[in-house]
Amino acid sequence: MTPDSTTERGRLKVFLGYAAGVGKTYQMLSEAQQLKKDGVDVVIGYFEPHARKDTMALTEGLETIPRKTVDYRGARLDEMDAEAILRRRPRVAVVDEFPHTNVPGAGRPKRWEDVHVLLDAGIDVLTTMNVQHLESLNDQIWQSTGVRVRETIPDWVLRQADEVVMVDVTPGALLNRLKRGVVYPPERARLALENFFREPTLVALRELAMRQTAHAAESRQSAEDGAEASVEPAERLRTEERLLLLIEADPASAALIRRGRRVADYLQAECLAVYISAHADLRDLEADARETIQRQLNFARGLQIETRILQGEDVAETLVNFARMNGVTQIFVTRHKEEGLASFLRRGLVQRIVALAADMQVTIVADRSRQQPIT
Repeated sequence: MTPDSTTERGRLKVFLGYAAGVGKTYQMLSEAQQLKKDGVDVVIGYFEPHARKDTMALTEGLETIPRKTVDYRGARLDEMDAEAILRRRPRVAVVDEFPHTNVPGAGRPKRWEDVHVLLDAGIDVLTTMNVQHLESLNDQIWQSTGVRVRETIPDWVLRQADEVVMVDVTPGALLNRLKRGVVYPPERARLALENFFREPTLVALRELAMRQTAHAAESRQSAEDGAEASVEPAERLRTEERLLLLIEADPASAALIRRGRRVADYLQAECLAVYISAHADLRDLEADARETIQRQLNFARGLQIETRILQGEDVAETLVNFARMNGVTQIFVTRHKEEGLASFLRRGLVQRIVALAADMQVTIVADRSRQQPIT
């Protein structure tokens, strides 16, 4: 079902937490129950119970849209049926686990893409997610927890939410819930306490969630204020920040892209990413390197970063000339861990960029990754 041009887009409300068990789904379902009492047509589009009795009890009396079954590698797996929700056309749909990756064959790759289809059809959506699933935080989460989060959503998806509500509980209270078996069964709870659910980790994640929620509120307020303000275009151009990221044929560029996207979001700045080659068609690169570059460029585009392939023999000069011609104020490059000649050549390139871009801020992003490719 395709909405017509007169359909008003639905509103998206995200219940944001920092770990399983803080109460995101519970609060979302509580709001759904209140909406039903108020006479609003609300359905459950997808709900993951995790055997939590108190949360499951909140689904009573709410209509649930049946899931669709997908055959995948000999198994039958359930996914949310977005098309069935569209046919039902409720006023509000409750959709748990926003960053979920759909099984191949289910239709759209990600649940957040299903949610956008519902929103486009004028259906309001309540959904849940944890802060560690934000793409721009992926490296920071991995460095602080040792866990590489595979299911992520681009930051721009969360920025489009009409409301972000942090569901908070202290780390101490969450750990107590875990020990009492409220969050997971005993064996899984024990493993969680030994790994991800360590108090310092939870404290750090909680702080990130608080910052993200505050930033989301500030961004929406700035957008509202900006819509009312009268600013001359020339003045606006003079005060804007513009970021430029140098992509390389190296998986470590993923961390640079995430960092640049996050800084651009905080500055509300435009972000560009470039790869520089002697040949615009990349024919000077081996197949593996070309594939890596295309993967990095696609990754950047997925985060709503404009990308270019620039032709030039001198990387530093080409980069800085492009930056100056396009009003760039900050350049981001990666500092790698190479040794020997590679390290010497790398330092030389970075030093030349810094010297040529004396009128710009150059940020050197350390490569702390284990060279893991984008998946």
